[in-house]
Amino acid sequence: MSEHRTTLESISEQYRETIPGDLRTTHSFEWYLDELHEHPRIARNAHQRVADMFDHFGTTYDEEAGIVEYKMASKDPLNDGENTFYGQVIHEAIHQFVNKVKSGARGLGPERRIMLLLGPVGSGKSDFDSQVRSYFEAYTARDEGRMYTFRWTNLCDVIADQDPADDVVRSPMNQDPIVLLPLEQRRSIIESINEQLDAPYSIRNEQELDPASEFYMDRLLAYYDDDLEAVLDNHVEIVRLVADENKRRAIETFEPKDKKNQDETELTGDVNYSKIAIYGESDPRAFDYSGAFCNANRGLFSGEELLKLQREFLYDFLHATQEQTIKPKSNPRMDIDQVIVGRTNMPEYREKKGDEKMEAFNDRTKRIDFPYVLSYEDEAEIYWKMLRNADLPDIHVEPHTLEMAGLFGVLTRIEEPDAGKVDLIQKAKAYNGETDEAEDIDVRKLREEAEDKTDLGEGMDGVSPRFIGDEIAEAIMDSMHRQRSFLSPLTTFTHLERNLENHGSISAEMFETYYRYLELVREEYKERAIEDVRHALAYDIDEIQRQGEKYMDHVMAYIDDDTVEDEITGREQEPDEQFLRGVEEKLDLPEDRKDDFRQEVANWVSRRAREGEPFDPQDNDRLRRALERKLWEDKKHNINFSALVSSGDMDDQQRNEWIDALIEQGYSEAGAKEVLEFAGAEVAKSEMES
Repeated sequence: MSEHRTTLESISEQYRETIPGDLRTTHSFEWYLDELHEHPRIARNAHQRVADMFDHFGTTYDEEAGIVEYKMASKDPLNDGENTFYGQVIHEAIHQFVNKVKSGARGLGPERRIMLLLGPVGSGKSDFDSQVRSYFEAYTARDEGRMYTFRWTNLCDVIADQDPADDVVRSPMNQDPIVLLPLEQRRSIIESINEQLDAPYSIRNEQELDPASEFYMDRLLAYYDDDLEAVLDNHVEIVRLVADENKRRAIETFEPKDKKNQDETELTGDVNYSKIAIYGESDPRAFDYSGAFCNANRGLFSGEELLKLQREFLYDFLHATQEQTIKPKSNPRMDIDQVIVGRTNMPEYREKKGDEKMEAFNDRTKRIDFPYVLSYEDEAEIYWKMLRNADLPDIHVEPHTLEMAGLFGVLTRIEEPDAGKVDLIQKAKAYNGETDEAEDIDVRKLREEAEDKTDLGEGMDGVSPRFIGDEIAEAIMDSMHRQRSFLSPLTTFTHLERNLENHGSISAEMFETYYRYLELVREEYKERAIEDVRHALAYDIDEIQRQGEKYMDHVMAYIDDDTVEDEITGREQEPDEQFLRGVEEKLDLPEDRKDDFRQEVANWVSRRAREGEPFDPQDNDRLRRALERKLWEDKKHNINFSALVSSGDMDDQQRNEWIDALIEQGYSEAGAKEVLEFAGAEVAKSEMES
């Protein structure tokens, strides 16, 4: 028997540790009043509890973007990062969502609105909604997020026609026990606990009891001659309330049905036909509080594809939001307390946006855009997450593979810039934060131009991560079938191109444009592959250090209007402008930008000197890249590029050294051979053309 075998006893022990200590403990109402004064937050409303939940799991502030990143989305601490969200645009959307919830917590208005998550398919809105529900469950199971409700007991002792099966009845709407107090007395309690509350909001609760509870309260008060204390002592027990989506308790997910089968009772509840024979149809005890709004009370209501509902069916949302009540058939209005979240895709939103008959509904929604990711490196992280969460075969993902797939996705989502200095690839790089080579690109201006061209903004159309993720998966399996132990960009491009027209969500009118984007990505990859091979073939740390020191000597002399000692003759000479420009031109720096760059690297060297750090061009990415390219330019005439394509035409030792250098850059041995041959062929072709 294995020493690590899990026993039923250990499973049971672990399970008990996950359950709140007072889950099955009952308390008196007096206990609850004392607890309220000690811990006022237990009486929070839904918006306040959800707002605190986001902060509870941790936050970080992105100063550059000016947004708060919530760790439940950026780190997913409960699941070891299994479902993290990437991309500034997504964290901006989450930041907006939480801000609206926090505004609702303060009673500023959003508590009476639907939080409508709008975005294209696969943008992450459903995953985020699911994440919120999952974390709300976990939060309410913790001491910091605890909430309580009540149940009626010993009802048959007082109410003659009470069904024995209903001797103990849980609050049908899971209401806060404080609702058992008459409004005037309740206000006094709330005023008292707010004086002790350390929170950015105030506790508020002016709800009425649900009809069934109101019925029991009236009957019991009549029996005890309006002695409220006797009612609460003898017939009320306080119990812990933990949100549970599967049990439809404080969390409810609602999906639209076929239009012919839509029934408002799915939202507001219906008559309990099994109780009609016992209590009669008009008796509040014969009502079944199983509607979605009833189940979501005290927590979260999640409406999937909300705008696919018939217009008439959406009217229930008007009262649920603005008045925070619902009106079931043949029953009084009932107060509700919940964060209402809806999700919808672009076609339904565009259809309903201009519908005048939807004006009241639209006015009660707070739209939160969930666009596609617009940074291709963040997009690549989505694919990495997909691979991490799967049983990935023994296959090596080569450098640039997922990044180039992400670049294609981003190109389909951003607006092509106006003709000028910036092309589409440069714009995508700028959105990716690559401003070193395009630092004169005004990203904000590009975004503003795009906003003017689109009805809902960039990222709301294009190819979804699901499509690209599916093709990556196909490319992996195809590589395995062909006994290839690596996944390369070239294989991924082939699958994307082959299946582009087979994807149902890509319209035929976009095929030609997307094929053009794939070619742009191929060209970008070619440049990167050549850069990697250039690094492997021409990389010489000592020579780069020497050239870097020479460059800085001449730069400092240039800035100080001084001379520099000639390396050979030892004589003083003017800075070698030809040498300086030979390095700078490898970064495509124009003549009018040379002074800025020289001053930038001079400041960098001076700063390092003050910190006691030696000069090392490897630590400055732009300078290192320029020196590597200069060294490559000097050496490439001595390299037989055609020989790279055929291992029989070159020295095996030299080829193995180059492969080893590529392996150090993250390639597998087989992948290194492929990129060596690919880049060699491309360089040989360009050399012949020149």
